[in-house]
Amino acid sequence: MTARAADRARYDRATAHLDAPLAIVDLDAFDANADDLVRRAAGKPIRVASKSVRCRALLERVLAKNGFAGIMSFTLAESLWLARGGFEDILLAYPSADRAGYAELAADPKLAAAVTVMVDDPAQLAFIDASRAGGTEVIRVCLELDTSLKLLGGKVRVGARRSPLHSPAQVADMARAVARRPGFQVVGIMAYEGHIAGVGDSVAGRPLRSRAVRLMQATARKELAERRAAVVRAVRAVVPDLEFVNGGGTGSVQHTAAEDAVTEIGAGSGLYVPRLFDNYTSFSGRPAALFAMPVVRRPGVGVVTVLGGGYPASGAPGPDRLPVPYLPEGLKYDPQEGPGEVQTPLLGAPADDLLLGDKVWFRHAKAGELCERFEKLHLIEGDAVTATVPTYRGEGHTFL
Repeated sequence: MTARAADRARYDRATAHLDAPLAIVDLDAFDANADDLVRRAAGKPIRVASKSVRCRALLERVLAKNGFAGIMSFTLAESLWLARGGFEDILLAYPSADRAGYAELAADPKLAAAVTVMVDDPAQLAFIDASRAGGTEVIRVCLELDTSLKLLGGKVRVGARRSPLHSPAQVADMARAVARRPGFQVVGIMAYEGHIAGVGDSVAGRPLRSRAVRLMQATARKELAERRAAVVRAVRAVVPDLEFVNGGGTGSVQHTAAEDAVTEIGAGSGLYVPRLFDNYTSFSGRPAALFAMPVVRRPGVGVVTVLGGGYPASGAPGPDRLPVPYLPEGLKYDPQEGPGEVQTPLLGAPADDLLLGDKVWFRHAKAGELCERFEKLHLIEGDAVTATVPTYRGEGHTFL
């Protein structure tokens, strides 16, 4: 029996009393992945990206482990909800236009102490001030550095279009703009290198592309390490008591941790290890989050149909954004249909061994987005469900 077949047997036994659709997290794999992130971070604390987890019970579990500290959130409403629930040290990783949220933040000393917001433009400071509604608490802010690699004098850009702050001088100017404005305090710098941390460098069947990605990433790592160090020096000249410099992502943990200028690593997807992280040479994790759909039809030889399953992930549309049938091994989509909103036909010899009601296990493309489809996660240890916990959605929250 292969390791994957053994996992399928465990999952089927653990959930035999449950009807699909359902979602699980294999805690043995989850904990092993957490340990591997800590090993790769080499002593620097990991701030957990909540968008990649979207389950408070699992955020609590990983934050209880040595090597993890703080949350990197994705909306202001989520940040305030987590802070009200007792989480501390929450870094909002994206700028917000939530007026009501800023008013609540500025009016509550506990929330203002727990939540740090992201800025990269003086206009954002004016927006926050206009939203205070009389609140006078000092707002903790983090400055975001654009990590993109610019080549040929800026004619070629590699990396996500995020912050407009690219050079040390630009980030330092932003720090001075914050310092001049009462009611704000710069406490950190964030630089997420998505083109390094979030792009696989070993794509099956595409050796030339994989080699090009590795070359690009090596070039980008060197350029960014030098520029990030210069940015930190420039900002510390304005803000000597800077609390943190955040960088990284699941795919680049060990490289970013090696930079002296970086004080903490941001990561989250490496806990669940969705399918997009199968194509990396920098690390290898264990799939921990899966969902199961039931067989509802047997249209013919070598074909079964499962309920639903069409859960595409965000990003540029393409086959890599789709979930993949994972267990039993050997099933594939009908190329004329793919995964559907209400039903999904699956082809392959294993289909003939599946009965109505049997579970087919899938892996989602991006980590936490799976939790937008399910209200609860069944936590598996060995071959038993040991707990069932709500996702954000199960607690009544869909922040995006």
